[in-house]
Amino acid sequence: MAGFEESLTKLEEIVAQLERGDLALEDSVRLFEEGTRLAAECRNQLEEAEGKVEMLVKQRDGAMKRKPFGE
Repeated sequence: MAGFEESLTKLEEIVAQLERGDLALEDSVRLFEEGTRLAAECRNQLEEAEGKVEMLVKQRDGAMKRKPFGE
């Protein structure tokens, strides 16, 4: 599996190619499929990273408590 930045860069390149509209249908379909796979890969990596991020929240009594990000 490629790193997030590498996958995102490749996905951006695919989008640019598809937006030009000068590709044969077969090439467009192939790039679309690859882009869909890369988008899912990026989403999975982001969800995994989000699950690892925790926040320290100060409670009313002044104590610090760990809390998952996004709650």
